[in-house]
Amino acid sequence: MALFLLDMVIDVPGMIGYTVYTVGKEARKLRRYAVEVTAEAAVKYYYIMNNDTLEVEILPTRYLTHKIRSNRSPNTVKRSAYSLCYYMEYMAGKEMELLKVYELTYEEQNLHFIQFLKWLRAGGHKEQNSIRNANNGTCNAYLEEVFRFYLFIENEHTELPSLKVLSYNYFVKPDEVGVKKRIGFHSFKGYLDEKGRKVRPAEHEEIIAILQACTNSRDQLLLLMIAETGFRIGEILGVDYSRDIDYENHMIGVYFRDDNENDARAKNAEYRKAKISDETFGFLQYYLSEYRELLQYQSYLFINISGRTAGQPLRVDSVYDMLKRMEKKTEIKITPHMLRRYFANMRRKAGWRLELIQKALGHKHLETTIKYLDIVDDELIAASQEFYEKHTAIYRAGELL
Repeated sequence: MALFLLDMVIDVPGMIGYTVYTVGKEARKLRRYAVEVTAEAAVKYYYIMNNDTLEVEILPTRYLTHKIRSNRSPNTVKRSAYSLCYYMEYMAGKEMELLKVYELTYEEQNLHFIQFLKWLRAGGHKEQNSIRNANNGTCNAYLEEVFRFYLFIENEHTELPSLKVLSYNYFVKPDEVGVKKRIGFHSFKGYLDEKGRKVRPAEHEEIIAILQACTNSRDQLLLLMIAETGFRIGEILGVDYSRDIDYENHMIGVYFRDDNENDARAKNAEYRKAKISDETFGFLQYYLSEYRELLQYQSYLFINISGRTAGQPLRVDSVYDMLKRMEKKTEIKITPHMLRRYFANMRRKAGWRLELIQKALGHKHLETTIKYLDIVDDELIAASQEFYEKHTAIYRAGELL
């Protein structure tokens, strides 16, 4: 079925001839709007359905289709879909159309988006029986996605004005080789105050305790490999044991694929690899031998090992369910992200340069890597003391007395 938007056509697979289904537990009927998804081969297309008219909402659906075709991950597009769904529910309560926002003055636009943040913070987007409300960071992330949606419309149709609250202040700055660049600063100042995300790294003894509490070698291997490679959970679950493992050199590779059956995928398209210890490689061989009858029918390293789905690729939700069971059993909380931070801190303590840790973690920016590291004030003071002991008179301050 083709949808028409401002004299442009967008093809939405699934409207005719495909099965349309809701997205797991999160696909609740949000009063007027709902997020739904359709699959074409291995690609999922998300869209917003109006429950009153039973029609697809064209503007946000075009944007979501654009993100899929831009090779964004399914989870990223899913978050975008819910962000827009919440915003449209808010707009419905205001009895306001999406494009009417452009007609507001700067102050009116600013107030409009601030009120949307407050509506989110108060749980306006949740069902009445929902206990937890979104935190400030999540609310801000929803609004940022709404802004990206409006910017998409403006970029597609230059005849439309820009949102006044998204105007940029530019100044020109030459870079290190003299090339002049325009630097922009966002003018919207209404975001909610955020507290820094505090995720501690897992501790060595905690990992050992969880490993001992696991009831099968699959879960043990999964935790071992995350701790030794620093890979993201989506990257680990996408490993193909027939193609991505260098059995001679004990190396595991991460490859970008957007058609994994379990929706696991690398965060970006950059290939990287990691070496695992000889002990963990031996454990990997044991796991492959133990579950060879299930593994022989497909190529994913990590699979379901029991029940009706035995032999199918392991999914992210199943990993978190397993870790919750381990938490109840041991009273130790560990997440895949905590294991990545453990990896980063262990390598730093071993003397790895920050650039090496950045590369291993797959970070685009060094600042992100630094946030992973458990650097405390005592270390900074000790490092300063050591520096001044080696360079006692670098400014010859004594001569000034």
